[in-house]
Amino acid sequence: MTTGTTSGRSAGRTPGDIGEAGPGTGGIVRSSTAMALGTVISRATGFLRTVVLATAIGLAVGDAYNVANTLPNVVYELLLGGVLTSVVVPLVVEAATRDGDDGEAYAQRLLTLVAIALTAATTVAVLLAPWIIRLYTGGRDPATVDLATTFARFFLPQIIFYGLGALIGAILNTRDSFAPPMWTPILNNIVVIATGLLFIAVTTGAPQPGHLSTTQTWVLGFGTTLGIVVQTVALLPALRRTGFRLRVRWDFRNSGLRRAARLAGWVLVYVAANQLAFIAIVRLARGAYQGGFSAYTYAFFLVQLPHAIVAVSVITALLPRMSRAATAGRRDLVADDLATGLKLAGVLLVPAQLVCIVLGPLIATVVFAHLNIDVDQARFIGAVLAAYAVSLVPFSAFQLQLRGFYALQDTRTPALVNVAIAVLNVVVDVILFVTLHGRDRVVGLAIGYSVSYIAGFILFTALLRRRLQRPERRTRLLQTYVRLSVAAMLGTAVAWVVATAAVHVLDDGPLGAGVGVFGGLLLGTPVYVAAAMRMRVAEMRQVAGMVRRRFG
Repeated sequence: MTTGTTSGRSAGRTPGDIGEAGPGTGGIVRSSTAMALGTVISRATGFLRTVVLATAIGLAVGDAYNVANTLPNVVYELLLGGVLTSVVVPLVVEAATRDGDDGEAYAQRLLTLVAIALTAATTVAVLLAPWIIRLYTGGRDPATVDLATTFARFFLPQIIFYGLGALIGAILNTRDSFAPPMWTPILNNIVVIATGLLFIAVTTGAPQPGHLSTTQTWVLGFGTTLGIVVQTVALLPALRRTGFRLRVRWDFRNSGLRRAARLAGWVLVYVAANQLAFIAIVRLARGAYQGGFSAYTYAFFLVQLPHAIVAVSVITALLPRMSRAATAGRRDLVADDLATGLKLAGVLLVPAQLVCIVLGPLIATVVFAHLNIDVDQARFIGAVLAAYAVSLVPFSAFQLQLRGFYALQDTRTPALVNVAIAVLNVVVDVILFVTLHGRDRVVGLAIGYSVSYIAGFILFTALLRRRLQRPERRTRLLQTYVRLSVAAMLGTAVAWVVATAAVHVLDDGPLGAGVGVFGGLLLGTPVYVAAAMRMRVAEMRQVAGMVRRRFG
């Protein structure tokens, strides 16, 4: 590895810069808080989008919609998604040092290649849509398969915009512009919310596969894809403000892209393992009962909210920073950044995990028990949410550790580990599917997911401990998580008592559940914060101080 600085940003930090009270940690907190604010609003509108869509289309049409709407992500991830979110930032950072142009020419070549590759892939995917849908659904329920195929032809062109948006976001991150990729999804959410409301306006009765009109199908299909297009185009002004020039480049020879291809090969193995496991999960969920995959999808969305708001913001802030440290040969700084990121993320994720486990059915009742989803179905989604939540902290830690490997430009180790946990996920899922009955099988799928990521986190921890050799950071990290867990248990206990009382006095419908959840959080959160402060969790003080300065 080379030494030096990148674009005028020093990689030669001292260990004190990233200690509990160091300016480096403050920088992460400031960057993460700014991004988290955008992510909170983005996820809030995303939350509303999911509620509106679930209310509008229910679980039956939801299965067709969600399977089809997953396909652009699947194809994009199989081709370039994992590459763009993993190796691009480290390589553009390195190119900035090597070429002296802030990595602009290198990024322009990547944009050109991505646009060509994804346009070709989209064309092929649209042609193969019927066969791709049958691969995921198994061909059961012809009406659902036909509707999903129609939706897929609307949704698959999103592949191009997902890819370009991810690459533009990565380029912005290398230029320390983190906020725009966190804010532009709001526009997508607004478009899709409008789409859901328009669908409700043109629909009478409960929608069912095989009974949607052409107008209803076009509203859902066109509106959903339009949101992704708007989200991507909205990034262009931010890119121009950084001084980056959009330009098509064909000078690929001796450009350093061959090395990117070698790193990308193992990322594709990583992504392929995920997608093969996902195919098995979709087929098992749909085989459990009608609407099983929608329940699985909606619960997954809820459990991802705290991860997206906190962990993704921390990861985005840390990856360029870790990449610069790794480029300078400072693995000790990579280790320190990982430990700092894990502790900062834990401030919210530890209590969020416990709350989702304990109050999962009530949370889902508040969110989903409206119009085309009844209370029983909503509480079932909440049971799936609780099973998912067991792995919220391990999953988020796994994703942050993954970026540590990518900062070191090691894509082979994560790929091999992910193959192992994907196999474990499917094996546990199949065992539970055979053991359980009816819709409980869907809960079993979420348990299998949790088991696999807990195992992945343990394995990653062992490998990184050997690679980075910073045992003192591991000890401090463990101490922080023990203290956060104790504080979170106290706060969650208070929330559970309040929620249980509210449901007992009122009812177990949206009203009682809503009063219970919001009342429980209102009283339980101060208990958690006070307990963490009392136990002198430094990261809690830093986050609380930043929030007070920003909103006080």
